[in-house]
Amino acid sequence: MSIDAALRGHLEDHGLDRAVADLVGRAAAVPGLAARLEAAGVDPAGIRSVADLAAVPVLPKDEVVGLQAERPPFGGMLAEGADVVRVFQSPGPLYEPQLAGADSWRWGQVLGDMGVGAGDTVLNCFGYHLSPAGAMMEEGALAVGARVVPGGIGNQDLQARAIADLGITAYTGLPSYLKALAERYDEAGLPRSAWRLDRAMVTAEPLPDSLRALLTERVGTVRMAYGTGETGLLAYENGDGAGMVLARGVLVQICEIGTGVPITDDTEGEVVVTVLRPDYPLIRFGTGDLSGWTTGPDGSLRLRGVLGRTGAAVKVKGMFLHPAQVAAVMSGVSGVTDYRFVVGRADHVDSLRCEVVPSADTDAEALVADLAPRVREGLRFRAEVVAVTHLTDGDGPIVDTRDWS
Repeated sequence: MSIDAALRGHLEDHGLDRAVADLVGRAAAVPGLAARLEAAGVDPAGIRSVADLAAVPVLPKDEVVGLQAERPPFGGMLAEGADVVRVFQSPGPLYEPQLAGADSWRWGQVLGDMGVGAGDTVLNCFGYHLSPAGAMMEEGALAVGARVVPGGIGNQDLQARAIADLGITAYTGLPSYLKALAERYDEAGLPRSAWRLDRAMVTAEPLPDSLRALLTERVGTVRMAYGTGETGLLAYENGDGAGMVLARGVLVQICEIGTGVPITDDTEGEVVVTVLRPDYPLIRFGTGDLSGWTTGPDGSLRLRGVLGRTGAAVKVKGMFLHPAQVAAVMSGVSGVTDYRFVVGRADHVDSLRCEVVPSADTDAEALVADLAPRVREGLRFRAEVVAVTHLTDGDGPIVDTRDWS
């Protein structure tokens, strides 16, 4: 089946034309959406299908940050009376509301597809501080009836002990962190007979074949999923090896970069998302991620996975690092004539190094000591800070040296 036919079948099978028309009809008065439609010259009554949405320009993440700054806290994008139960902060800063309702981010779909449910204990190793990932995965696990151990990031000795003591059966987190956790379990001399963890849902960083092979030696089922903090789950592997199944309750499009025109073949483009909730009508949101369409063995529409980024931001240990963040941290630091942040990866673990060129009259050792906590607090990354004599001409503020083979 062609991509175009699979796309048309997906829209029809999931009633997405009707869902989009209903969404815009119910949310057209939300100030942020009303302003976007008016600026684009789009009559809400004219949007009767997914195809009609192409008249609405893509909303980049950086523009959302600007809208929130102009009209705090959510840029006028929430409907009046919307029930917000939590608020998160992602780099930008970008404030993300969690709306009331069970599993409002839909991550339970992938966990349920993996067979996680009542009787399972999930170790959730995503962060719970400010960023939404920890709460997202917990809500998904609770929605399928599992219990949750809120492991977060760090305390690997305690987490390894919990795997043995609690009979943990499933994991959510970074693939690299699962590898480190299995290694810590063995280093601690914990019994292999107590290791019952046999399913893992991993996301937020690539899963190269070499790392997948290592993980599946220890965990029977390892599934990659894809989503964002703003939109929730978008797609996930179902085990048949053919791309990612699209999540229910959300419209995912691949669009031409710069024009926003939807792509109906296998050409790569930006992942653009419309969340089908009138209380927070996030319509045509540009994720900045690159992907493309493929089809499954049954002819269903699939996402090929995340193939890169459209902008200058990179993901480090599952979190975005933006040039603007780097500039904000380094602004006002005296005694620095040049700097760059180098992203590396060794043994399937990301690293971040801040290289600074001190001025001639600056104590390099004192500069490094003062800068390290500033970088850690400003970026939420633990980075090595080193003084160097010069940097290569033409390097940007962030240099990504990782090899994902």
